[in-house]
Amino acid sequence: MINAFTVDLEDWFCSHNLRSVITYEDWDRQESRVEKNSFALLEILQKHKTEATFFVLGWVADRFPGLIKAICREGHEIASHGYAHRQIIGMQPEEFKTDVENSVAALERITGRMPSGYRAPAFSIVRRTQWALAILKQLGFAYDSSIYPFSLHPDYGNGHSPLHMHSAVDSLVEVPLSCATFGGIRLPCSGGAYLRFYPYPIFHSLARKVMDQGRPFIFYIHPWELDKSPPRVALPLLNDWRHYYNTASVQDKLERLLATFEFTSLNRLIKPDRV
Repeated sequence: MINAFTVDLEDWFCSHNLRSVITYEDWDRQESRVEKNSFALLEILQKHKTEATFFVLGWVADRFPGLIKAICREGHEIASHGYAHRQIIGMQPEEFKTDVENSVAALERITGRMPSGYRAPAFSIVRRTQWALAILKQLGFAYDSSIYPFSLHPDYGNGHSPLHMHSAVDSLVEVPLSCATFGGIRLPCSGGAYLRFYPYPIFHSLARKVMDQGRPFIFYIHPWELDKSPPRVALPLLNDWRHYYNTASVQDKLERLLATFEFTSLNRLIKPDRV
């Protein structure tokens, strides 16, 4: 089965986990590591001949257009991750629309075309923010990949959402992040955090379980998760653990994953022009 490899392209300080100590207004004063980490990831993808979808933050695109052009030259898909990494929870519809429009404008200035896909920061299309899907359709997106169909995470998730790709609003395709199911229990397994936390044999088994259940495995990672010596800031204990735990293991696990399973970009996986 062909699966999808996706990247949430943001700098280390853009992370939702750091929002209590580094605000959007602080971002330009931080040490940027997004180019270094993203180019390391591009080398890994090239080594394994894997095409990916990069959900690019508009703020990053405006400051590092050369990086976005390099990603395009490697044949990867450029999609939107919003502009300022604001969770949709707490935003009004017009605020959300403006943020997405700003991200699209930033990407179009570099690539010359409208992105097909969108992913919300922190997977913040949840049950009470489903209105955002209609706005994405209105703006011309072909697909969304913002819903984690799992309810026990403290910051995101919708355990009532389908596990499989489906039509969300008219012909807008929803590509949920992957969970393996055991009876009625959904176990999340998409993301660099789960790659870090699970021993690799368990992560491999969960990814295989998703495929055996007839769904492509939708994986995502942040470039900063490849940084073996990331900048440290003081965080509450849980956020510190979630953000920094086991980053040294990521490259080896990622290479094993890419050597075992076949991945492509989301636009090639779902062919939105034919859905």
